[in-house]
Amino acid sequence: MFVWSVRASTLKFTAVLLASAAAIAALAVFLPKYDMRAQTAGAVMTDGKVAGEDGIRGFLSQYGWEASELVDRAEVTVPAQFDPVYEEYNTLQKKQGYDLAGYRKKTVSRYTFKIDNYEGYGGTVLADVLVYKNKVIGGDVCSADVNGFVHGFSRDVTLP
Repeated sequence: MFVWSVRASTLKFTAVLLASAAAIAALAVFLPKYDMRAQTAGAVMTDGKVAGEDGIRGFLSQYGWEASELVDRAEVTVPAQFDPVYEEYNTLQKKQGYDLAGYRKKTVSRYTFKIDNYEGYGGTVLADVLVYKNKVIGGDVCSADVNGFVHGFSRDVTLP
């Protein structure tokens, strides 16, 4: 003969455990997805998806940039091992909510546009946007001068 006894505290514990699991499942289903890049970089586009040159121009316009002509479009491969320069560039990407480490050895498209409305600088300013499978994965705004500047899509995202 087998006897099984259950105390009231065991029933309460089981009920609380099941209710908690149900609440977590409901939150996972009904809450909108949180996009860290949209919060960090202040982007309007939550998924970073772009379609062609016009989509990238629209993406840049979210940061206030007027991108005129496409200067260059190239297929580039993210290196498997980052040298110190690439590590520093990826630090800039991380500051604006991207991380190129997940794209090592992948071939990505780099679109380079001329920026027409950069205030306080008289030289040529370019925006590089890295795209993988129609998704923005990083980029920068920089001067074309050798001793110029580089910063994120937003002017306040800089390297120390």
